[in-house]
Amino acid sequence: MLSIRALGKRYTGPRERTVLAGVDLELAAGDYVAIMGESGVGKSTLLNLVAGLDRADEGSIRIGGAELSSLDDDALTVLRRERLGFVFQAFHVLPYLSLAANVALPLALVGVGGDERERRVAEMLAAVGLADRAASFPRELSGGELQRVAIARALVHRPMLVLADEPTGNLDPESASAILALLRDQVKGRGAAGILVTHSLAAARSADRVLLLTREGLRAHGDGS
Repeated sequence: MLSIRALGKRYTGPRERTVLAGVDLELAAGDYVAIMGESGVGKSTLLNLVAGLDRADEGSIRIGGAELSSLDDDALTVLRRERLGFVFQAFHVLPYLSLAANVALPLALVGVGGDERERRVAEMLAAVGLADRAASFPRELSGGELQRVAIARALVHRPMLVLADEPTGNLDPESASAILALLRDQVKGRGAAGILVTHSLAAARSADRVLLLTREGLRAHGDGS
C-alpha cells in the first residue's frame, strides 16, 4: 500500500537545512497510524512528499507499487486523484456548492458520472451521518458537520491512502472525538490505509499506532531509544 524507505528532504538557501532524514514507514491496507512531532520537525513536509506535492532528495516512496520519483507531474496528478484522499484542518469545503456537489468533486475528476456518482455520494453522506443534508450548503453547517463532509469527499472515490493533517484542529473536544472515531472507522472499514498528523496525543491515540517524527526519523511514541 505505502512503502517509505530512507526518505530525506533538504532545503537549500543561505542556510541549508535538513528537514527529514532516514524516514522509514510501511503501511498495508487497513493500517491507520498517527504521526506526532515538534513544530518544524517536518510532519507537513512528509505529507507533501507522500502526496507528490514535493520531491524528496533521498530515498523512496511507493504507493500501490508506483515509485513517486519515477512519475512526472501529470502522472503524480493522476495518482493524487485516483489513489489519495485528503482531510485538512481548514475543511476546504467549497461554499457555493451543495454538500452533495462537494462530495461529488473527486468522482468528477476521475470520470465517474451518472447514477454511479449519485449512488456513491448518497452512500458516503449516509456513512458520515448527513444523508438528509445533501442539498444543504456549507454555511448551514457546524464545524463538525463540515469536517464530516470533508471525510466523505476524501473517501468517495475509494482511495488507497488517506492523509489527514490536523483534521480536528478547529473543533471543540466533543466534536473532535466524534470526527476522529469517524475518520478511523471509515478508513479502516473501507480497506484504505491512513496517516493522521497531529499535535494532540489524545487525537493520536485514535490510531492503531502512534509514531514520533524526529530529526533521526520515525519511531514508536514513548520509545526513548
